[in-house]
Amino acid sequence: MTRHPNVASRPTVRVDSIDIVRGLVMVLMAIDHVRVYAGVPAGSPTSPSIFLTRWITHFCAPTFVFLAGTSAFLRGRQLGSTSALSRFLLTRGIALVILELTVLRFFWTFNFAYSEYSLAGVIWMLGWCMILLAALVRLPWIVVAVAGAIVVFGHNTVDGFLDTLWPAVEQSPIGWLWRILYVGGEFRLGTDGPPIIVLYSLIPWVGVMALGYVFGRVVVLPAAQRNRWCLLLGLCATGLFAVMRAANGYGDPQAWNSERGPAWISFLNTTKYPASLLFLLMTLGPTLIALSLLDRVRGNLTKTLSVFGRVPMFYYLLHIALIHLVFVALSVVRFGSVIPWMTANHPMRPGPPPEGYAYGLPALYAITLVIVVALYFPCRWYARARAEQPQWWMGFL
Repeated sequence: MTRHPNVASRPTVRVDSIDIVRGLVMVLMAIDHVRVYAGVPAGSPTSPSIFLTRWITHFCAPTFVFLAGTSAFLRGRQLGSTSALSRFLLTRGIALVILELTVLRFFWTFNFAYSEYSLAGVIWMLGWCMILLAALVRLPWIVVAVAGAIVVFGHNTVDGFLDTLWPAVEQSPIGWLWRILYVGGEFRLGTDGPPIIVLYSLIPWVGVMALGYVFGRVVVLPAAQRNRWCLLLGLCATGLFAVMRAANGYGDPQAWNSERGPAWISFLNTTKYPASLLFLLMTLGPTLIALSLLDRVRGNLTKTLSVFGRVPMFYYLLHIALIHLVFVALSVVRFGSVIPWMTANHPMRPGPPPEGYAYGLPALYAITLVIVVALYFPCRWYARARAEQPQWWMGFL
């Protein structure tokens, strides 16, 4: 791979395929979050349509985190020094953690019962991974690459000891830390503190972000060379997933040929919480292939997707609030008032929806389309404003 001895002097790189792919996963993310308020189950091994509706959204978090690492590499080139990049990642990471526990918590629930429930979701995880990356970027890139690979490819070795050790660790003073790092689930800040539910543990995601950061060295290569690397890496990751899943040994062994549903569903039904090695290979492999193929695709659809991809955090904030507002309005239309379920503790503890409430999949996709179209206009405005008249705070969104 070409070495760039003075990368700080090089101009900022903007790769269209990154914006397109990131924009695509933002649309898929909207499908998943519409599903939450539509009362559609997260997935069913016996219903291909429901399973696929959930499965396509699995690409969101891995792509989001991996490309956040790539964006950090490109931001470092723009800032001109490792120390400046480290400070940026530290401050942005802290801001994202606070944002998840305050503003986003309200957008999800539309209630102020912070003492009852808080979610450590994808933005929490993204923030903490940036904080950790702030330290990693001070190391040689090869060290970052090795550390990221060890975390991603090696973290499932813990599974063999977890069943035996976890009961003791859970009751120990560091049980809460283990939940944050790997196990996930609920913990409290102190004896009577508010419960925090960790949906995305930091491992293996910090490894994914670290590899995304190293991938930035591929992004700055000439287009033809970059696309060949993306295609090669993507095919290798996808092929490794297929081989390891068929072998059903390390990385997420499951009874994928069980009688609970079609074998192909069981084959693709990998573990997301915490994300297994096979889950990451299954999602990041095709993502890298798409980066290669979409680099040469132009049209109105890709242009629209790239708008979302340029402002992912701005989109994320808006889409949670807008989806929730839309379903509040729909509940008024359907039931004559805002039903209590609309202000429950979404997305983890809303309780069952009212009888007869759940929407069908056609309605779910139709509502998603309306929301995505509505989001295009503020996202386009913000993308232009950030490009033409950037403000310091825009770096955090």
